[in-house]
Amino acid sequence: MEERPGGGNASAGTRTDVLLDSRYRLGPVLARGGMSTVHRAMDTRLDRPVAVKIMDPRLAADPAFRTRFEREARSAARINHPAVVDVHDQGTGEVAGEPVVFLVMELVEGGTLRDVLAARGRLDLPSAVAVLRSVLAGLAEAHRRGLVHRDVKPENVLISRTGDVKVADFGLVTAVAQAGASHAGMILGTVAYLSPEQVTIGSADARSDVYAAGVMLVELLTGAPPYTGDTPLSVAYRHVHDDVPPPSRSGIDVPAPVDDLVVRATCRDPAERPADAATFLAALDEAAARAGVPSVPPPLPPPRVDDAGGPSAVGPGPGGTRALSWPALPAPARPSPVSGKPLSGPETSPEWPYRRRRTGIIPAAVAAVVFLVVLAGAAAWRAGADRWTEVPSVVGVERAAAERLVVAADLVAAVELAHDDTVDAGLVAAVDPAPAAQLTRGSSVRLVVSTGPPVVPDIAAGTAVPAAERAVREAGLEPRRSRSDDEYSASVPAGTVIETDPPAGTELRSGGEVRLVVSRGPEPRRDVRVPLLLGRPADDAVDVLEDAGLRGELREGFRLRDEDEAVVVRQSHGAGSLVERGTTVTLDTL
Repeated sequence: MEERPGGGNASAGTRTDVLLDSRYRLGPVLARGGMSTVHRAMDTRLDRPVAVKIMDPRLAADPAFRTRFEREARSAARINHPAVVDVHDQGTGEVAGEPVVFLVMELVEGGTLRDVLAARGRLDLPSAVAVLRSVLAGLAEAHRRGLVHRDVKPENVLISRTGDVKVADFGLVTAVAQAGASHAGMILGTVAYLSPEQVTIGSADARSDVYAAGVMLVELLTGAPPYTGDTPLSVAYRHVHDDVPPPSRSGIDVPAPVDDLVVRATCRDPAERPADAATFLAALDEAAARAGVPSVPPPLPPPRVDDAGGPSAVGPGPGGTRALSWPALPAPARPSPVSGKPLSGPETSPEWPYRRRRTGIIPAAVAAVVFLVVLAGAAAWRAGADRWTEVPSVVGVERAAAERLVVAADLVAAVELAHDDTVDAGLVAAVDPAPAAQLTRGSSVRLVVSTGPPVVPDIAAGTAVPAAERAVREAGLEPRRSRSDDEYSASVPAGTVIETDPPAGTELRSGGEVRLVVSRGPEPRRDVRVPLLLGRPADDAVDVLEDAGLRGELREGFRLRDEDEAVVVRQSHGAGSLVERGTTVTLDTL
């Protein structure tokens, strides 16, 4: 990073008007969060405005985080979807002696969903559905690529001034968590939207994003997240032990299909939720159709100003991402051997809370914290002990039923289609890992579903031989060609396939042979001489023509007696003339 003269040594998180990586001119701060600061910036190389997210210096100093951050940034950059903020670049550097890790993103001129909620309080049902549709569409593309957001919340949903809804910050929480920035006893994320499994064992998959999106839908409709509390711990505790109430319980008019969908999406058991954002989106569309929800454009964010007094592209919200540690209780003081009262000294804190004048309030508060910690610890222990599950026995089971059994075991089914000579089409032929294997919940199980025995493919006449051979191999069969099988064809170009033997649609065993009949092109012309036929008996003349490769056609004339044998008195082609093989010669007889 290059600093302009007189710029001082301010941190990159607060400095503006500096050149980052000899390319990005930092402008005003657009947002500040628990892990980063976002600047409006100018890409001086491409002359375009961008948003630059600069990570907290404490994270940037961690080599493990930098490595994971670069990997997650590359993964996020591969998400190409209109509902996901584009990632243009990422890099590292140093300024004022501090390490800098930054992410360069598409600049969304507008604000966040948090800004919309702050201005409106809550959204009507059509507007809420419009926003959530776009959010789920972006998450669905990420889930399809195997990416999990882990921090879905209104602050990470940007809405442009033209109504485009985009999800931001893919991979950032994952980078922090997997680099070791979160540790035992800590929860990483925004507590109001954390799924129970993120609270108890720190794991997250596509269903965790579904849970957060469901919680966000509650907030869009009611104006507040379902759980609030004086401390993050108390909110996290409710995610684990309480069911998210449907929006209608807040006294607003919500159709039953939408209420039911919220209950499904926020179920504490991940196996009961929609499997991913695409499934959630399909269920949302179905619920909206059943409820007759009209399609409307997303609500626009209110005008905002940034630190420099100009219009802002993104706005910060109150729900920051953070690492939440369970509270540690102070060690008890050493009692006096005479009076039993606490002694002062190095093992006794001068702020020890158990003072006689507070015995009615502080002990009760600490007891409540102890109760919460014990319950949370017990929940975490149960979750850790119950994190293993068994691969169900589904070989020979119909595909849909097998997938349901895998999901019921809290696993993810990855289906692969393959030919099988002995297993009927549509049934599971193999499972990997094998049935009864122990896996952690949320792991993937490969289901090989039979498509039945291979079938000879339908290869159109005129197909090139390499393409035909490729089609046969892709069908699980082996192509064979012999020049002795080639045939003349006036309609199929030479060197291309006329047909297959056996014909298309024939079932064969895996690896069975399919003969390719290849065209030799039109049969070459072979001229023959017409024999002399005058005076010959009519039947003999026809036989002579056929032996020569010609055809004879009799045209009888008047005969005095029927018993007289007809003879040739005239032929249409003169004796000795050259004609094409197969030519018809007309014979007049008397």
